[in-house]
Amino acid sequence: MAANSQGIQTLLEAEKEAAKVVQKARQYRVQKLKDARSEAAKEIEAYKAKKEEEFKKFESSHSSDVNTSQTSIDSSTKQQLEKIDSDVKSHSDRVVKSIVDRVLKSDPKMHQNLKKVQA
Repeated sequence: MAANSQGIQTLLEAEKEAAKVVQKARQYRVQKLKDARSEAAKEIEAYKAKKEEEFKKFESSHSSDVNTSQTSIDSSTKQQLEKIDSDVKSHSDRVVKSIVDRVLKSDPKMHQNLKKVQA
């Protein structure tokens, strides 16, 4: 019976040792996952910073193109508006006269769909 008790005791100790090994493995796995996540976060931040820098360089190199295009569009628009204003000033008398003549011109006649009713 003492040998049987000794064998059970040995099995219990082995089970405790196995539980410790499993617990250490779990802790090791959790720690590796945390390390991998933090490393991935660092890589993501570095990649973001790199791409942001590339975008700023691209933006600064192309901003002059946008400015020149905007300037030319603004000047073209200003010229067109000035031409329209001058056309309005030069033709306003004729247009007003034409509108007034058209409104005052009255040519009364029966509508084409109206039929004369015999009484």
